[in-house]
Amino acid sequence: MAPAGEAQWLLLIHQLPPKPDYLRVKVWRRLQRLGAIAIKNSVYVLPRSEQAQEDFQWVLQEIAPQGGEASICEARFVQGLSDAQVEAMFRSARDADYAVVAEEARRAREDLPRRATIAPERRAQGEAELARFKRRRDEIVAIDFLGAPGRVTADAALTALESRLRAASVTAAGHGRASKPTAPTRMHGRTWVTRKGIHIDRIASAWLIRKCIDPKARFRFVAAKGYRPAAGELRFDMFAAEYTHQGDHCTFEVLLQRFGLDDPALRHIAEIVHDIDLKDCKFRRPEAPGIERLIAGICMSQPQDPQRLTRGAAVFDDLYRSFRRSK
Repeated sequence: MAPAGEAQWLLLIHQLPPKPDYLRVKVWRRLQRLGAIAIKNSVYVLPRSEQAQEDFQWVLQEIAPQGGEASICEARFVQGLSDAQVEAMFRSARDADYAVVAEEARRAREDLPRRATIAPERRAQGEAELARFKRRRDEIVAIDFLGAPGRVTADAALTALESRLRAASVTAAGHGRASKPTAPTRMHGRTWVTRKGIHIDRIASAWLIRKCIDPKARFRFVAAKGYRPAAGELRFDMFAAEYTHQGDHCTFEVLLQRFGLDDPALRHIAEIVHDIDLKDCKFRRPEAPGIERLIAGICMSQPQDPQRLTRGAAVFDDLYRSFRRSK
């Protein structure tokens, strides 16, 4: 949240054209995934942050080309709604989300046989349900900006379901081999620029650049507002960059496409980064919640971007090796 006395909220004020019909649903779903709250029909709010600013900018870019109008404003509530009321709206929305997860987990646990052991097929089904519930819980946590109390109930229900499943016998999983990566066209010692405060997509993209595109790449981390690129610099994962989000593709995916990186292991990583960064569950990668939490821990413990990149690159190195050894 913003310091006392500063604007605490970001507002997206928009007007959509009557056509195409799908745009209204698409924008609504994107705003829901971001955790934005509607305070009027066409006015959505998020707690002010650089990430929220970028998220709203991408929504704006979806609206404008279709003939709609949108503005992003920094705001404080001084009359009508109070800050406390808006905070309560956020907590209430997330409590409702957590309640659905808790109820589904309780129902799944009650549906399990009450015998000491569970048939392998039924246990596998239960594990898949548990993984789905955990992914949904983690998606809610990612947009639970103010710490809704309902998470405690959801976590307890998931723990109870997991404990019941862990009492059953465990089956082993098989392993395979992956194909070799395709060698990309490389650059040499360019300066790559992105927003400071790097997180999942910027960390992963910088790792990919140095690993597969420009082994001698130099990185600069700059303020999101007011930056003017110098000659020869390449920007990534920031507004108006040479390499950044395109449609429903995150920057990591765009880099894979633009540089012809046809490596199955990199595609697996791209799907994980996409699910975490765009919050749309497109690929439903089971690894995404764990990687998201690990990167969040790195960002919390490492305030400086070069250190974040070093720690994050080690994570993606290990993840890449894991995918190269598996199917």
